[in-house]
Amino acid sequence: MDEAFRALADPSRRRLLDRLNERNGQTLRELCDGLMTTRQAVSKHLSVLEAANLVTTARRGREKLHYLNAAPINAIADRWLSRYDRERAAALADLTTALERQPMESPTFTYTTYVTTTPQRLWAALTEPAFTRRYWGGVALVSDWQVGSPVLWQDAPGDEPRDLGQRVLIAEPHRRLSYSWHGFQPEHAAHFGWSPEDLAARLGERRSKVSFEIEPHGASVVRLTVIHDDFSADSEMHRAISGQLDGSGGWPELLASLKTLVETGEPVPAQPAG
Repeated sequence: MDEAFRALADPSRRRLLDRLNERNGQTLRELCDGLMTTRQAVSKHLSVLEAANLVTTARRGREKLHYLNAAPINAIADRWLSRYDRERAAALADLTTALERQPMESPTFTYTTYVTTTPQRLWAALTEPAFTRRYWGGVALVSDWQVGSPVLWQDAPGDEPRDLGQRVLIAEPHRRLSYSWHGFQPEHAAHFGWSPEDLAARLGERRSKVSFEIEPHGASVVRLTVIHDDFSADSEMHRAISGQLDGSGGWPELLASLKTLVETGEPVPAQPAG
């Protein structure tokens, strides 16, 4: 927390976070455009933000892309914001609000966490049905994890796995996994209280995709970065997976449960209804 507060104290670094909030996934060159500062200074600020886990990076070919990381902002807001007076909280307020209102034209959800485990065990947690059922609300993901193969959802043991149209896009064991996401289903309408017309409108959204990047971080820790993107403009699915809809914990809740399961052997207990 101390590193995050120190990083946010500098107005130049807050400006860089604002730019990533406006358009996530930018290169160093893109972030430098229009700023009255040197490339070296921007690079130094980004290093501070990365050290505080406020910015995470991912390689795409020869380019290094920078993303605003939701994890520490959510943690600060949830655990500490109310404990600080209005003046000290002001530096976080706009950023927290901006995080909850991603730009309408190209929303992206990014989350980086560190798990005490091995890349092999984390890969198993992402791909093996026995693992996924324990932290995915009872759902087992079933696939052979070959590029082009379906990712099926088995709602309960013994049920026939359902094909929701998801397909494996990238599969590099213990390193990188990506698959297309599902659209809304009738059970979502019941859960969120949508009318048939509401559900029909949301079924028109473009299918998004989720990617997981697994990197060793020292001898016994793995850095897991989740990037969920390719949403339609003003996407309701984006709000659902980022936990902004009432009744949806989204990726933050699910990834917290995954981390707890891998590290302790038990997932985060489900919260009682109401």
